[in-house]
Amino acid sequence: MNSYFTFTVKSTSLDENYQPAEGTRITTNFANLARGEHRQANLRNALNMIEQRFNGLAHWDNAEGNRYSLELEIISVDINVETNSDTFPSIEVLKTTIVDHKTNQCIEGIVGNNFSSYVRDYDFSILLLKHNKSRSEFSIPNNFGELHGKIFKSFVNSDTYQQNFKKLPVICLSVANTKTYVRTGNQHPVLGVEYQANESSLTEQYFKKMGLQVRYFMPPNSVAPLAFYFFGDLLNDYTNLELISTISTMETFQKIYRPEIYNANSMAGDAYQPDLNSSDFALTPIIYDREERSQLANEQGKFTEEHFIKPYQRLLEEWACSYA
Repeated sequence: MNSYFTFTVKSTSLDENYQPAEGTRITTNFANLARGEHRQANLRNALNMIEQRFNGLAHWDNAEGNRYSLELEIISVDINVETNSDTFPSIEVLKTTIVDHKTNQCIEGIVGNNFSSYVRDYDFSILLLKHNKSRSEFSIPNNFGELHGKIFKSFVNSDTYQQNFKKLPVICLSVANTKTYVRTGNQHPVLGVEYQANESSLTEQYFKKMGLQVRYFMPPNSVAPLAFYFFGDLLNDYTNLELISTISTMETFQKIYRPEIYNANSMAGDAYQPDLNSSDFALTPIIYDREERSQLANEQGKFTEEHFIKPYQRLLEEWACSYA
């Protein structure tokens, strides 16, 4: 099915000693934390927040709130173009492993969680901006996200993925601040209260081309819904502990990077529109540079254009047309 590309998976522990490797997409949540003079304190505080949240959600048979700890691995996926010996860094996700200190078991969690992609940087920071540069009304280029979506699906369907991971990925993102989310009557013991969006966002459309559907849930003791992107059946394909590993990890990152939404002082109501201009929120003790992150996304989009899109343009177009 795929005679053009193969994939290589590398794993790096995300702990307080983590330092981003060369080639890591440095706008990634965890890589951004691991830079500068506060890097170790940032990582330690973030990991502590994740662990506390995990034990708070997995409260049964856990009276002292310390039964579990969570180990995180950064999964870096390089794409190998078969006409060339070079590889290109395509995707980066997180994998969780749950350590149960009561039973002394290590339980495989979920792969996905965070999602980073150089080609997505190109699509949003380069292609989309070029397309709209001289237009009076915002529009989406034809086939926007098609190549990226097919690369992602090719990876998930590859032998490399099957050999490394037992279940399909779940990606957890912030809700869009341009949409309204309405609370439904559906409630899950771990995922919490379900919300529905009033319309589809550009991110949702982009992830749909990756084969992913989305549902929005506000977990217990959260203040805003999270967007869960998944294949199959989110509520039945994963255990409660697996889902908690994703919630605790990604809600922590969102509290750091989107405190206006996820560390707000008031909870989302029946109809909720996120507000990034709100002043009614608390900051976490973790230091990061939000402006630098947006600048780096543009730089990495240019890097992708120069080292992947342009050199392999004909091959990529040919492959995308033939990929089913």
